[in-house]
Amino acid sequence: MNPFRYLHASSGADGRKLGTFLGVFTPTILTILGVIMYLRFGWVVGNVGLGKTLLIVLLANGITLITALSLSAVATNTRVGVGGAYYIISRSLGLEIGAAIGLPLFLCQVVSVTLYSYGFAESLRILWPGIPVPFVAFLVILAVGWLASRGVGFALRAQLPVMALIALSLLALILGVLFGTAPEAPPAPLQSVAETVGFWTVFAVFFPAVTGIMAGLSLSGDLRDSKTSIPLGTLAAVCTGFAIYLLVPILLAAGADPVSLREDSLIWTKLAVLGPWLVLPGLWGAIFSSAVGSALAGPRTLQALAMDRLAPRWLASSDEPRGALALTIGIALTAVLLGDLNTVALVVTMFFLTVYGTINLVAALEGLSGNPSWRPRVRIHWGVPLTGAVACFAAMLLIHATAGIIAIIIELALWIFLARRERKADWGDVRRDVYEALIRWALIRLSRRPMTARNWRPHLLVFVGRVERRLDLVRFGNWFSANRGVLTVCELVPGELLDIDFEPPRRQKEMEAVLRREGLVAFGQVSVVESVERGILAVAQANGIAGIESNTVLLGWPDDPQRLVYFLRVIRKLRRLNQSFILAKLKPLAPGREGRRRTVDVWWGGLQQNGDLMLLLAYLLTRNPEWRGARIRILSLASNPLAKEQTERILCRLIPEIRIEADIDVKIKEEGYSVHKAIHAESAKADVVILGLGTPVAGDEERHAQRLRELAEGLPTCFFVNNGSLFIGELVTTTEGVGAAGVAAPASRGPGWSGTTGAHPNGTAVD
Repeated sequence: MNPFRYLHASSGADGRKLGTFLGVFTPTILTILGVIMYLRFGWVVGNVGLGKTLLIVLLANGITLITALSLSAVATNTRVGVGGAYYIISRSLGLEIGAAIGLPLFLCQVVSVTLYSYGFAESLRILWPGIPVPFVAFLVILAVGWLASRGVGFALRAQLPVMALIALSLLALILGVLFGTAPEAPPAPLQSVAETVGFWTVFAVFFPAVTGIMAGLSLSGDLRDSKTSIPLGTLAAVCTGFAIYLLVPILLAAGADPVSLREDSLIWTKLAVLGPWLVLPGLWGAIFSSAVGSALAGPRTLQALAMDRLAPRWLASSDEPRGALALTIGIALTAVLLGDLNTVALVVTMFFLTVYGTINLVAALEGLSGNPSWRPRVRIHWGVPLTGAVACFAAMLLIHATAGIIAIIIELALWIFLARRERKADWGDVRRDVYEALIRWALIRLSRRPMTARNWRPHLLVFVGRVERRLDLVRFGNWFSANRGVLTVCELVPGELLDIDFEPPRRQKEMEAVLRREGLVAFGQVSVVESVERGILAVAQANGIAGIESNTVLLGWPDDPQRLVYFLRVIRKLRRLNQSFILAKLKPLAPGREGRRRTVDVWWGGLQQNGDLMLLLAYLLTRNPEWRGARIRILSLASNPLAKEQTERILCRLIPEIRIEADIDVKIKEEGYSVHKAIHAESAKADVVILGLGTPVAGDEERHAQRLRELAEGLPTCFFVNNGSLFIGELVTTTEGVGAAGVAAPASRGPGWSGTTGAHPNGTAVD
């Protein structure tokens, strides 16, 4: 059974679903024109004057209008299913981010029912001063729940008379001010007043008046045509509310003096025709309709969460979410016991603002990503919603910094918790689009920057036959990259692509699952090749993109001696590609224990200019937690005391300059004592040995292979390194024209020489 089958399911036959006016415009406008318009607008004008009030209206409605445009763009690009804001965010930014915002959004919608019910009960004190507010709020919640349970269509149609009452109260105010029923007006309505409360404090009081645009969006699953109804209904409601909010302060400033506006919260009843008889029904209707809107929105958010298995499945139903409604009303009734809800109201506003800001962010990211599927009918430049997102989060800090920070911390905690619980969704989201857009932007700029030795990073390409059998090799590749470069693990499959009995894409996913399970940060790749030798070269040339191509090939020790010869043959060709070559012979590592430092031996030769890469690999290895505190030893053999002194002098100046902590040990090779025996004797107890690997002459690979087998025999884990990078001998160079550590390179060695004069005798393949 498909758990997402309800996301686009109707809540009944299409004929019973809602249109633009009843489904979006009505709940949105009734939520916008609420209690603040009646009880706080006069206070706003009285404190900051008409000019600054109009500025506050412009700023607040600007944020709302941008958010309305953003959700309109998203809604016209794809159908919005059950859940409204949660649906948009989860399908654009992922389930964990959607849930981190959706769960608090649901609780805010629930607590809003309680807040509005409390406000309704408290407003009744105007006529009945001794009324028990908690008991009346309890009854109001029950009435709201009963109305919502009759169905969304019935509940919204029942609110149409409320809209008429609000319109009538506005008309009464206009007539009262224009035709003289109001008290004597001040001489100039645009007169300045002495501010008793700061501008941003007044802005914080007013801003919740414009945060009602989610009411219609929350009913997205009940709409016949959400792509048309959401943008049309929301924008119409926002523009209507904006016009009314521009008109009301002008009427109030024209009808009463600043002192009366500040001190009398019921100034409307004195200015309007028939006073309380027309104003109070509009006030009560506005509060009650806001409570109903929250009671309709909350269950649908919870229903969408349940469909995504983020809430109990019994809350997800294809018709009216009655189970979710019962839970919503139950929580709202319990919230009555909290008593003073002022602090809760602040946090509720913060959560709503994070939702607005995130929807703006979604629209901005969709526009920035350049995704071809982003084709909304309502088109806005990405800078507009980005401005709206910044404004939303700025408004949070201006309204109440502490409450805003609490809301953000709660959502971050939820996101961290949910991100650790893997949840798979069968839809794409904007995150991939953003990553691809960022990668493209970075690659274009990266291609314009020259590669230098200072910028070199290890981008390793590890070849394996079967990743499950070569995890130790991949782990060393991961350690050598040390989160500085890109690690790719490639399974080479000799054969014909059409004849193999598996699907490479499926096998690649299996590889990536194994790598994730082992905690290895690497990309999996499967390549069907004609032969292993040709396959290594083909993949090495093709791997990477625009400046971050693989630059180092890592191979494990082969079981077949002949294959070792094949491996050595590719070294010359890899050097033509400026790629380095590492051959590893791995043995089980001694487990790390307290009091024992691991040791990495680097054998310094100098003939083949491999030393700088060997040192860098040793350093990168010790940057990993498993190797932290490991000791690096630089070992070298000299043929006589003079060569020993010269080598020590160069290394003692080199090592401090390149800022790699290492011990230096240069020994004189004893007469008749082979290099192999000396290396075995010195490094027998090391954890890792790194040796240079010379480039075999064509046709001499068999002899080199034999010497490598003799040298590797009896050693612990060892790596043979051939430095084929573009900057041979310069990876540890600090000044142009001067060798590493400021040592001028001998002319016979060339400007990139980074080794010693201690050449290995006997013509070994070791550098």
